[in-house]
Amino acid sequence: MPLPLQETKKARAEVYYGEEICREKTVSLLTEMGLPNWLLPSFEGIKEFGYVNDTGFVWLKQKQKSEHKIDEVEGKIVIYDAEITGYVEPKRIKKLTGVKAKELFIWITLSEIRVSILIMHSFRIGIRVSSEVKGDTVADI
Repeated sequence: MPLPLQETKKARAEVYYGEEICREKTVSLLTEMGLPNWLLPSFEGIKEFGYVNDTGFVWLKQKQKSEHKIDEVEGKIVIYDAEITGYVEPKRIKKLTGVKAKELFIWITLSEIRVSILIMHSFRIGIRVSSEVKGDTVADI
């Protein structure tokens, strides 16, 4: 489980509360960064969203852990913890916490998501293994 957000990060952030505004801000940030908006949870039960513009640090808090099937990535099943954190930059989320994807029968913690110019998505896990998914299934980029 991730450590609680540091108060110094939270103090410099834009913080939003409530499902509707959190959904809008999440989609807006992903779009601005050139990332597909289906990367993060289905937005049901989101209670807090925060973003530190200077560093790119972002977090999302849900009422509870959730599981989601991502049809855009060959039906991958992803689990989102109640708290998700990471650093966003154009076409990339790094130092990601709180997201796991099922590969065969194993749950793998994702640490980075990157979208390349050729619309290929790269998902990196902590042990220096990566998985790439062709982007022809993605309409949001």
